[in-house]
Amino acid sequence: MTPAPIRIRRREVPAHGPWPDTVSPVLQRIYAARGVTTPDQGELRLARLLPPEALGRVDAATALLAEAIAHDRHILVVGDFDCDGATGTAVAVRGLRLLGARRVGYQVPHRVTHGYGLSPALVEDLVAMAPDLVLTVDSGIACHTGIAAAKARGWQVLVTDHHLPGEQLPPADAIVNPNLAGDPFPSKALAGVGVVFYLLLALRRRLRDAGAFAGAGPDLASLLDLVAVGTVADLVPLDFNNRLLVSAGLRRIRQGQCQPGLRALAELAGKDLATLSAGDIGYGLAPRLNAAGRLEDMALGIECLLCDDPTRARELATVLDRINAERRDMQQQMVDAAEALVAALPPTAGERPVVYCLRDADWHPGVVGLVASKLKERMHRPVLAFAPAEPGSDQLKGSARSIPGLHIRDALAAVDAKHPGLIERFGGHAMAAGLSLAAADFEAFRDALARQVATMLSAEQLQSELLSDGELAPADFGRGLAEQLRLAGPWGQGFPEPVFDGVFTVLQARPLSGGRHLKLSLLPEQGGVPLSAIHFGGGTDAPLPTRIRVAYQLELDDWNGRRGVQLLVRHWQPV
Repeated sequence: MTPAPIRIRRREVPAHGPWPDTVSPVLQRIYAARGVTTPDQGELRLARLLPPEALGRVDAATALLAEAIAHDRHILVVGDFDCDGATGTAVAVRGLRLLGARRVGYQVPHRVTHGYGLSPALVEDLVAMAPDLVLTVDSGIACHTGIAAAKARGWQVLVTDHHLPGEQLPPADAIVNPNLAGDPFPSKALAGVGVVFYLLLALRRRLRDAGAFAGAGPDLASLLDLVAVGTVADLVPLDFNNRLLVSAGLRRIRQGQCQPGLRALAELAGKDLATLSAGDIGYGLAPRLNAAGRLEDMALGIECLLCDDPTRARELATVLDRINAERRDMQQQMVDAAEALVAALPPTAGERPVVYCLRDADWHPGVVGLVASKLKERMHRPVLAFAPAEPGSDQLKGSARSIPGLHIRDALAAVDAKHPGLIERFGGHAMAAGLSLAAADFEAFRDALARQVATMLSAEQLQSELLSDGELAPADFGRGLAEQLRLAGPWGQGFPEPVFDGVFTVLQARPLSGGRHLKLSLLPEQGGVPLSAIHFGGGTDAPLPTRIRVAYQLELDDWNGRRGVQLLVRHWQPV
């Protein structure tokens, strides 16, 4: 499979400053290119967090919870089977207990047994738990039938979600979602864990005003480590408010003030808590939590996050680590199969398809999102990957990943409007979505989606582009800048990690891991000393040119105590 050609373009840098001398000029231009042009805009203090009362409908939601706490009712938190849902569930359970709730439990749907969210099948399994109030986290806005089933049982239902709503809202007693029409909350980018954290902040204020606490009330900042992990893992845009939440959570983690489960996961991932970054969360902690929901039961991940005993937390984290290793092996097999499917597809009028819809009877429904993500990055096309809902099923579960310029949920909504009943269920965001449909309707859906996407993407948007923060001088290739970049962010979706580019002479190139990766020694054309570099997934049988233009990240290299730097190659092209 030939990856999409990539164009390297340098970001525009507006006028900025003045900044303190302690902030590298390189970092100043990086911030400016992301809209942070003054020190004040870069000051990430929790005092600047948007107030909880700004969130729409939060008063009705806190009234429900306050009444449930006052009357010692059973509150059951229903989460989701991804990292955002797991951390959000842990935040809800821990937070409600801090605020005085004595009867708080949780349940998370099983991907295969129950499907997504508060489904009728899950409601049936919750009957034995006899909840009085069901609180959904990171789900619920699309769970009309499940919420109706819960209401028919006499339960109250409070929905907290951040996914985009449909034309009609579910019949819940209260809904908190910053993406509801007319909601005044300025930040629409809160993750599910962020929404429930804000609900707890508002609940604490209500209880404090009612005289429930002698002072300010419990310190909910103790939950910010979980909020940071869930926010980063869900790939929501890191707008200023989300950066405040993630930055505060990272500070607590780096100071060792984190849940035992997160500490154990970080240790198993080989990450140093003292220098943990958002990237470490995304590539180290989040996959280990997500693996439980993908292959087994996310209750295992939630239990790890709720565990206060370090020894038990380590045991649970070790199981999650093992499941993640299984997930990696399965993912690689599925990606290999997906690449073979793509290679076998005939080009459309000599061009790549505008969208890829792929399915395989042997794929696992919990891993198709990762397959779609991998292929989206390589092909620069929206990708939807489908697997049977369970072995032998005639129902397909699909996961979609999109590229800038295409709101994938809007595309699915347009297909649904033009072809009612073709999609059985869907939901999601601009860049990611999930859906289900009958296997017999796969080809019809694939063709309808291709027609729709063709009307929504321009030729320019189909050109893969890598944005660079410019060139580094020879003196910049040191630990000082690398350390500052690591701790400067937090970097993530909407506030991307710095990438630089320049021309280098290739002194050495050798394959790693059976040829899958490439280890390099590069000499900057501007001069200086040879630099170590690695290109994951960049293995090739062909010899590299002597001179190449490289897009790269500057990273610390502390392997075996060497305390150096290395270039993480994102892309190279001949000069």
